[in-house]
Order: sequence, then C-alpha cells, then structure tokens
Amino acid sequence: MAARIVSDLFVLLLVVGVPVLSLSTARDDRLRQMRRLELYVSAAISQWALAAVGVGVFFLGSLSALSVGFRRLAPATALIWASALVALSVAAILVSLFLERHGWWPAESELTYLLIPRTRQEKAWSLLLLVPTAALCEEFLYRGLLLAQVSQWLRTGAWACAVSSLAFGLAHVYQGWSGIVRASLLGALLAYPVIHFGSLYPSMLAHGLIDAVALAWLGPKFLAGNRE
Repeated sequence: MAARIVSDLFVLLLVVGVPVLSLSTARDDRLRQMRRLELYVSAAISQWALAAVGVGVFFLGSLSALSVGFRRLAPATALIWASALVALSVAAILVSLFLERHGWWPAESELTYLLIPRTRQEKAWSLLLLVPTAALCEEFLYRGLLLAQVSQWLRTGAWACAVSSLAFGLAHVYQGWSGIVRASLLGALLAYPVIHFGSLYPSMLAHGLIDAVALAWLGPKFLAGNRE
C-alpha cells in the first residue's frame, strides 16, 4: 500500500508538480540576471535531484529494472534506432524553425534564448553538462518510470505514451507553446523504441545527440542572433 502511494505521488509530481514548478521558475526575474553557465548548473542540479527522487521511488515501488527500460539491446540495433530518431527530430526542428521564421509557428520564449550558448566555453559546458543530464535523467524519468507506471495502470502502451509525452511537454512550459508542442512530439517519438524493445538505451542515445545538435548548431545558428 505504501509503495502504491509513493508511486502515485511521484506520477503526480511529474505530471503536475514539475510543470507548475517550471512555470513558476520561468516567471522568476532572478533567472534573467544569472550568467548562462549558472543557468546550466542550476538546470542540471534540478534534473539530477529529481532523478535521485525517482531512484528512491523505483526501489520503494513494485516496478522492475526491465519494466522501466533497463533491458540489454544489441549495440547495432540501438545505434540504428538512435540515428533514425535523431534524423526525424532534427528534421522536425528545422521545419518548426522555418515555420517560426515566417510567423506560422509560436515564437520561442525568452528563456529559450537565454539558454542558447554563445561562446565556445558555453557550448562546451552545455555539451558536457546539459546533454548527458537530459539524456539520462529525462529518459529515466519520463520514458522509464512514468511510462512504465502509467502502462501498468492503464494496461495500454498507447495511452501511457500519450500521458508521458504530454507530461514531458508540459515540463518544458518555460519554453512557451512552441517548446511544449515540440517536447511532447519528441517524447512520443522517443517512447516508441522503449515500447517496442523495452529498452531505454536507443532513446537515451538519441536524446543526447538531439540536444547536442540543438545546442551546438541549431540554436546558435538560427536563434542566437535574434535577441542580442
């Protein structure tokens, strides 16, 4: 009974609590006074702290390591799937940037621009700190724990995918409507190999590569100069 309560509360935290905290944080003017490296460190600490709570919930709950996606997969299969996910995601991001430039897609939020690295040092820190943090923590939390728990409740992968993807999108509410929609679609895409193979590894690899491309190339090239 206690394990069920803990799992329920954690699902509520991911689906409701994190988006509320994200929105509250986005409205804090102190963020706009922070240096970009400080923002990166703060974001990473928040992610790892939430992941640590998730680890505690995992050990207290009834889910197995296999059920949350820690299933071995042939390296070639993981690489092929990760490559496909990266190609689709980068293409979708490019399309959204093109549509945004012509006013056919919601504009990026102010905080999105604040997070885009400008210097080589900032790019290095974003790649070394933000990329692995997002790939490991967010995949474990949303495509691992949340997807497995909701699947167990609803007995259907499709609805569990929808719930986890929407929760993932809402966690990016600080990025505005553009970020919410983009993250929700990305979440659904990354959930597919988890549902199909029962493994998080292709999604973790793909997530890291997608963020690396976005931070090292797409953001600086298409957005960085827009709000200098």
